[in-house]
Amino acid sequence: MSSMIRDPSLAPSGWRKLRWVEARMPVLAYLRPRIRREGWLRGRRVAICLHLEAKTAHLARILQEAGAEVAICGSNPLSTQDDVAAALAETGVRVYAWHGADTAQYREFIRRTVEFGPELVIDDGGDLVNVLHNERADLADGVLGGSEETTTGVQRLRAMAAEGALRFPMIAANDSRAKYLFDNRYGTGQSVWDGIMRSTNLVVAGKTVVVIGYGWCGKGVALRARGLGARVVVCEVDPVAANEALLDGCEVMPSLKAAEVGDIFITVTGCRDALAAPHFERMKDGALLANAGHFDVEINKHDLRRLAQEVEQVRPHVEAYRLAGGRTLYLLAEGRLVNLAAGDGHPAEIMDMSFGVQVLALRYLVEHARKLPRDVIRLPGEVDEAVCRMRLEALGIAIDTLTPEQQAYLSSWQEGT
Repeated sequence: MSSMIRDPSLAPSGWRKLRWVEARMPVLAYLRPRIRREGWLRGRRVAICLHLEAKTAHLARILQEAGAEVAICGSNPLSTQDDVAAALAETGVRVYAWHGADTAQYREFIRRTVEFGPELVIDDGGDLVNVLHNERADLADGVLGGSEETTTGVQRLRAMAAEGALRFPMIAANDSRAKYLFDNRYGTGQSVWDGIMRSTNLVVAGKTVVVIGYGWCGKGVALRARGLGARVVVCEVDPVAANEALLDGCEVMPSLKAAEVGDIFITVTGCRDALAAPHFERMKDGALLANAGHFDVEINKHDLRRLAQEVEQVRPHVEAYRLAGGRTLYLLAEGRLVNLAAGDGHPAEIMDMSFGVQVLALRYLVEHARKLPRDVIRLPGEVDEAVCRMRLEALGIAIDTLTPEQQAYLSSWQEGT
């Protein structure tokens, strides 16, 4: 089945992006010769649903070099980069994606990827797995297992597993320390502000930033906001996370109260309606609204349109919603992931670690899938350590090791003070 891409002539620009990230992803570079030599995916079919930009394309090529046949679609209609898709299609990877796909096209691209008949899947948000279970359940029995990239997708998978609906094992790559401690915190923290600042060209210092949700992604967004000179307010439903935000130096308050003081609002909850009409009605003129959660449901766009007397595109990725009474609220990137819809996503060095986890997750599935339950699985901790050691070695950084006496002390209950 041939690829479905916007414009094959854009490939030279895509190749330039690919070469840039390839030189900055040391973990995948470390794994690459081993993958080529061992060919442990030889003859396997791998379906990928991820944000289709240069770093993801590099991952697809690595899996191809491991012997896999690969099909890929984008996990968000606005995050696909058409030049990268064109370059990747030249390698023989089946590519089904273009930037700005409408809902019907987006779903069709996922169906095409599923109809490839995968044995292994990498998903981001759960849409590919959803299609395999609901629209093409006839293909699910051929899947050994898969790996899920993000928090939202893991939540959906756990709901499926709890109902006994999950038909093959899925590894929660997002729950690996080598992923969430770096990708969710430092990757999201930097890339969200990259998307916001590119879109608005406004200063962050001196503004009040409201971060709704203080998981690992929210922590990263708040950390970078403080570094940029903002006053940071956190809104939470989890009392543990709220206390953590307080001790990290943030203010904590209910979202309706925060709506009255914020200049920039960023939703990072994984839940719908984190910002809705009651919030919009309280916001000050000129407030910026951005979402960093996977789906575009965290900012209630229906409520925003209903309250607006006029909607105008004022900059790329910036829509002005003019409300009764003269106030204007600005929605960034259509309420989709601001870091990918209005930017290039996480830095290459950060995604390198996440994709190192993904590569080793597929290897683990090839070796163990027949013995694994139809459930959400966490990778062994040794995989986290392996990825992090690869990165340190690639960077020329050495760390200490425990002596035999220290190992004995830590594993013994006999020695006390």
